[in-house]
Amino acid sequence: MNDITSQEFSLPLVQRSMIDVEIAAGAARAAVLKRRFGAPAEKVWEAITTPDRIDRFFLPLDGDLREGGTYAFTGQASGRILLCNAPNVLRVAWNPPDRDTVDEVEVRLTPDGPNAAWLELQHASVAPVFHTDLTADKFSPAIGWEAPLHFLGEYLRGALPDRPAMEWYVFDEAEELRLAKLRAPEWAKAEGR
Repeated sequence: MNDITSQEFSLPLVQRSMIDVEIAAGAARAAVLKRRFGAPAEKVWEAITTPDRIDRFFLPLDGDLREGGTYAFTGQASGRILLCNAPNVLRVAWNPPDRDTVDEVEVRLTPDGPNAAWLELQHASVAPVFHTDLTADKFSPAIGWEAPLHFLGEYLRGALPDRPAMEWYVFDEAEELRLAKLRAPEWAKAEGR
């Protein structure tokens, strides 16, 4: 196992933008994160869609993992799988536990040669949640996707322990706040603030 790199390493690797989209719930605003990984698209797809792999860098996942099926991430969100076109597109209804509205999260993979792929994650919501206020330390939930993308990269390069993240990751509130403050100016730019 290699050493896990600091999340700061990923800061310049993520391209961030905001767009307007239409989802089942209506006109929505979407946070878009795009990052290149040094692994074939098929390997990235397996990592993000296989329960005993996704829990290595994100959260435990349960459900009927097929188009039309349902899923649940422990302590996070649950919903229905709206589209599953392996190894290119996965779209899910994203029901956050703290809101009545249903968001949509879509992941697109684009090969970049035989040993690399671009991952684009789009999180769309009709709720006005994507807002960063640098003066009040109010952070867009889009920032929350950056850690899983970082740890996905670490997983793909073999740096993470071969056991669920809930067994090895230790949440440090002060460190998470420090990282959010590093990422927040990038999201403020993406939001046009």
